[in-house]
Amino acid sequence: MEKFTRLGLSKELTDVLKQFGFKEPSEIQEKAIPIALVGKDIIGGSATGSGKTLAFASPILENLKPNKEIQSLILTPTRELAEQVATSIRDFSKNKNLNVLAVYGGVRIEPQMRKLSTTDVLVGTPGRIIDHINRRTLRLNNIKFLVLDEVDRMFDMGFQRDVEKIISYCPEKRQTMMFSATITQDIDYLSKKYTKNPVEISVKSYVDASKLTQVYYDVPDNKKFSLLVHLLKQEESNFVLVFCSTRRNVDFVADNLIRTGVKAKAIHGGLDQKKRLRVLAEFKKEGVGVLVCTDVAARGLDIGGVSHVYNYDIPNDTKDYIHRIGRTARAGKEGKAVNILASRDYEKFGTLMQAEEINITLEELPQIEIIRIKIDFGRSNNRFNRGSRRNDFGRSFRRNNFSRSSRRNDFSRGPRGDNRDGPRSLNRNSYNRKPNSRRYSNKRRNNFNPYTRN
Repeated sequence: MEKFTRLGLSKELTDVLKQFGFKEPSEIQEKAIPIALVGKDIIGGSATGSGKTLAFASPILENLKPNKEIQSLILTPTRELAEQVATSIRDFSKNKNLNVLAVYGGVRIEPQMRKLSTTDVLVGTPGRIIDHINRRTLRLNNIKFLVLDEVDRMFDMGFQRDVEKIISYCPEKRQTMMFSATITQDIDYLSKKYTKNPVEISVKSYVDASKLTQVYYDVPDNKKFSLLVHLLKQEESNFVLVFCSTRRNVDFVADNLIRTGVKAKAIHGGLDQKKRLRVLAEFKKEGVGVLVCTDVAARGLDIGGVSHVYNYDIPNDTKDYIHRIGRTARAGKEGKAVNILASRDYEKFGTLMQAEEINITLEELPQIEIIRIKIDFGRSNNRFNRGSRRNDFGRSFRRNNFSRSSRRNDFSRGPRGDNRDGPRSLNRNSYNRKPNSRRYSNKRRNNFNPYTRN
């Protein structure tokens, strides 16, 4: 722990770090901790997983004393990251007895309100922090440390106005630290407006490019899911992340992977917070498995040992792609990023290939077995379209007749009209509609056929 001591950390803190298995500081910790400890504002360029939590937590842990007032505020873009940061600071402050609270949406607000009065360090998402401010259950006039973690992600999610509003409630005399994987013009504007003579710190990517293999497969639309199953069963892997662009695709892919015998779990913003945390805990505990997710998992989540990243849906831009593949090939370990292209992915992938820092090679398409898929239309007990049979073409055949509304020959069209994988939902308004009972009975009395024009 000598290296941590040289950075200026107290024995009280280094003893705790030793208990949690820290051996030597990361690059961002070496550069940021000494500057943070002397009270300077920091603009840090650092990717997810680089160890920046300890970097911005160090002055908080060394200087704060419990006094039942919110003295430090840390903003994060997602619920998972808020919980993760809060847990880490609780662990680090084991000898300090600081009260650390994470607040975010998706859970009841009343328990949070009761705990705020005894909180020293508050970690939260912008939306829930604004909610507390509007309810007058939160005052930020005693803030000494303000941290904005994953600022670029917060801006991507549309939180820029909320972030600026929150900052306006904090006292001007404070230490401000901003960390982001990429420094954009908006972040540069924010730093100039709300920091004082900040020190800019940047570190190299935590991903070892020499150990990261990037490939892509060009597949017919009807074989996209089948190829994913084939690769997952053929590749030797530990933790695997499969990225999809929408919640519906996540559920579709995860459900069908489970049906093929692949141990898969799904996580996206549509799940309540308790379930999302439970899914992550189970995924880490089992040691081997597949996590199907939206980009919420690409940033900030503490998922180590990821050997493969699959892009089932190609991301919208280069930045999102880099964040996704940044989950693997870490800390000197080898990793692989696999992109599965169907016709609808060509435009996005073409934009991706123009980036100089990305080097993706084409892999020959292997012989694969077509996997029959099943679509869950959201009806209770799966009673809807019980007799349908589905294959990779997404067509639906009933036992008794062929449903006009379910004719689909493009597997790349998504459920409920979304332009994603899986057939769209049936038009429930146009077919099998029961005639008005009174009108039907009247026509029976007059010997009219209710289904023919008169």
